[in-house]
Amino acid sequence: MTPGMIADSIVNLCGAIGVTVAMLTLHRRDPKGPLTRRLLIALGIIAVLFLVRGTAWWSGNELLNNLSAIPAALVPLGALIVTEGILRRHAPRLAKIVILTGGIVIGLAGAVGFEPLVTPAAILLALFQLGGFAICAWLLATRDPATLMASENRSIARLAVGAVLVIPFILTDFRALIPDIPVRLGALGALLVVTAILIAERGAETQRQALLLTGLRLASSALLGIAAAFVAPDVDAAQIMRFCAIAIAGVLTIGLMVDALRAHFEAQVPGVLNSVAASPAQTRDALIAELARHPVFESARRYREGELAAYDPALLRDFLSHRRVLRRPDAPWGLVVTDPAVERVMSLMKANSATHLIVLSHDPLDVIALAVPVISADPAIETALALVRRLLSLTPETV
Repeated sequence: MTPGMIADSIVNLCGAIGVTVAMLTLHRRDPKGPLTRRLLIALGIIAVLFLVRGTAWWSGNELLNNLSAIPAALVPLGALIVTEGILRRHAPRLAKIVILTGGIVIGLAGAVGFEPLVTPAAILLALFQLGGFAICAWLLATRDPATLMASENRSIARLAVGAVLVIPFILTDFRALIPDIPVRLGALGALLVVTAILIAERGAETQRQALLLTGLRLASSALLGIAAAFVAPDVDAAQIMRFCAIAIAGVLTIGLMVDALRAHFEAQVPGVLNSVAASPAQTRDALIAELARHPVFESARRYREGELAAYDPALLRDFLSHRRVLRRPDAPWGLVVTDPAVERVMSLMKANSATHLIVLSHDPLDVIALAVPVISADPAIETALALVRRLLSLTPETV
């Protein structure tokens, strides 16, 4: 096997794994959504294509290599199915007939593997794929924006940008068009697209964080690939490109698997907010008892005004009247360390080895002191504590 074939195989196998993980993630998020089913069909075709290609190139099996033409020719059909789902209307009948018939005919012709027609068939397949994508792009561009929601129009705009960016990656899969390309990058382009799809389904703030993390993954993996390339005795630009493609594809695939597994674990063990949302508790005491089962709240201790006599409740009441959640690292909370109220709050927190003080009510005083483990202390937990405080303060003492 040549270095190019090895790189092609690894990148495609990573693409098959990554796309499959993306399918599982989408199914978990919305198992019965109509658009989800269409995405799963399209991604399933792509995953099969990468798996068959990667296996064929790794094993040198000519039959599998020929059979890979079938899923490759069906990719435009998958794109059309997704396009119809996004637009919520059927494509013109002629477009359906051309893409379906062309996919079947070109796929079967490529699977025959007749040697004199290998190069013409590859060129025809490339033109057919580009033509299919062009039809989908035309359908999206000529849509009536008024018939779709603003979020759907934004998704279409992002999809259009992604399609333009991924076309160069797709073209590298056709050695008949670009014979000197060091490594085929179609699978790498697909990994970038599915990563972007999963990011686009998150909130605005989470999108920015995910984009930053993805950019870090891409940059660090590219640097890793460049560094690894110099291990080889004869380093050239082609070898560096192969190592970079392998490193980026591997890191993106690992990232997708880790994200999917983390989401699975989080679903098995509900977070703080999930515990509150799923709780049947109707009173504040019952809800606090329910929260105590969560690791973050297992050290929590509730203090009512009568239990705070040693800490000067009148002084604390004034100090806590405009505060909701106190963090020990933020002490003295805008005052001086020697302020009497600060001293008493710090004493209360030290007595419980607490890192946070949640103020449920300041008149009468009702607070919760708890210690958040350092391994759990992150912005998400801080936000969850603030929301839990609001929910607890709105929960009645009695029914």
